[in-house]
Amino acid sequence: MTPEFAPYPFTAKRYAAALPPLRNGIEEKHRPVVVVGGGPVGLTTALGLANHGVPVVLIEADDSVCTGSRAICISRRSLEIMERVGAVDGFKKIGLPWTGGRSYYRDAEVLHFKMPQDDNQKLPPMVNLAQYHIEQILLDRAEERADLIDIRWQTKVTAIDARDDGVRLTLSTPHCDYEITADWLVAADGGRSFVRESLGQQLQGTSYEGRYVIVDILLDSARPAERLAYFDPPCNPGSTVLVHKQPDNVWRIDYQLQEGEDPEAAIRPENVLPRVASLLEMMGETGAWKPIWITLYKANALTLERYRHGRVMFAGDAAHLVPIFGVRGANSGIDDADNVAWKLAYVTKGLASEKLLDSYSSERVAAAHENLSYGTKSTEFMAPPSFAFELMRKAVLSLAFKHPQIRALINPRQTSAITYADSPLNSASEHSAAFAVGPVPGAVLPECPLVILRDGKTHGGHLTDLLSPCFVLLHFTDGSGSPTAWAALERNMLATAIPLRIVTLAQSENCGGADYAAWDSTGRLFPMYGAVHGTVYLVRPDGHVLARWQQGNPGEIEAAIRRALHV
Repeated sequence: MTPEFAPYPFTAKRYAAALPPLRNGIEEKHRPVVVVGGGPVGLTTALGLANHGVPVVLIEADDSVCTGSRAICISRRSLEIMERVGAVDGFKKIGLPWTGGRSYYRDAEVLHFKMPQDDNQKLPPMVNLAQYHIEQILLDRAEERADLIDIRWQTKVTAIDARDDGVRLTLSTPHCDYEITADWLVAADGGRSFVRESLGQQLQGTSYEGRYVIVDILLDSARPAERLAYFDPPCNPGSTVLVHKQPDNVWRIDYQLQEGEDPEAAIRPENVLPRVASLLEMMGETGAWKPIWITLYKANALTLERYRHGRVMFAGDAAHLVPIFGVRGANSGIDDADNVAWKLAYVTKGLASEKLLDSYSSERVAAAHENLSYGTKSTEFMAPPSFAFELMRKAVLSLAFKHPQIRALINPRQTSAITYADSPLNSASEHSAAFAVGPVPGAVLPECPLVILRDGKTHGGHLTDLLSPCFVLLHFTDGSGSPTAWAALERNMLATAIPLRIVTLAQSENCGGADYAAWDSTGRLFPMYGAVHGTVYLVRPDGHVLARWQQGNPGEIEAAIRRALHV
């Protein structure tokens, strides 16, 4: 008897193919940027470019957002990026926040981990929501930016000609084939990237033999959202099982296949559903449930050596494949999008040299290797690749119950914000060395609550609320002095079309007459940043620190910005 599958509790919108004005089979209008791939990475890239006023064409082969079980966890860093592109409200409305998880060995809990979360934060460390929700939220925001974002549904790239001065794509639609030309191309077309294959580029790294069955089920349960891991559970001896609760009563279950199991047979419902039923019984979940989706997953730790190839930038799974353990896949791709968007925007607008795009590759390749390092360690623990690794894991799990100091080895090492410590953009290292604490050049800004003063009114907020799609100067002050020198710097930068926002951060309500300011109402910000009166942090458009000075001056700050743009 065939089991009854439930549909996902989500109705996707369908989009028709549309043609631009053509002349002799070629789009009449030459485009500054084309993005291939309408998933989370492609949509975030398009939104990031639009944030900087750059028009973009987004090419998507399908007629809707994705189906099935894909990415399900979005990190705090990704939520910060979503906030800057105007899409975070949907994530907060739909997503299930969580702050930690539990790991079990057989029938005993051996780890209860907590991710960083304190009174300084405004966003949770992680939210669970399915990729179709992620894409729809981003798509809804992209449709609000239709003045700058042109989405081409049911449009498939069939050929690419990448030249020194731009790219030419051949596109296939249900109506006809046509060509489009552009100055730049961002390839965000996934793990089977057509663009990557067309340019003869290959991912390098490790593919693991162990396989996981991924099952989505519909189950109404009051159990809180947290990451659950079961090692050698009674319901599935010898296996590893992961469980995540998602919105709309959808649950994601991943379990490892035993050595010698036939993968094709393993994903047949008659073999999958008894294992799911046994797991739910072990968990004490007695409610009615139905399967929604079954698929097979194999861990890969792969990356391109470079993410820039002339006029083509690679991002997301087109650039790297990261194991799912630690939820670095979609989150690292969103970081790629955030990084490449502002740099491509500045180059496209003539504000930076093309060399700025080389820093996209160097920064994000380094980030990929860091993610792959952590992902590999997690994979080797979750799915031991050899007898030695399996023996080590069994020893750790056996000892963890009575020896708390061992439990750190079980920690899944969830994704966290990357620091571009060796970025070629970083400046003033000798001045940064004078700080005992605070974010170093290349790091993202630690969050802190503030009272923000704007247009003569005050309201509660956080430090990241003060960021904009431009360079931001954070000027720490005790309220004395005049912001005149900083205002002159701002005018000087604007005169050359480089936007710079000056933000005054004061120790008291007296902000020295600044137009855009905030008050350290908790008294935590100055110590957190190692700041005194006169301290300056210069922040990039993607929220990473570019440079910092205990006592900054306008000339050094202007030089750091210009150096970054023409490095």
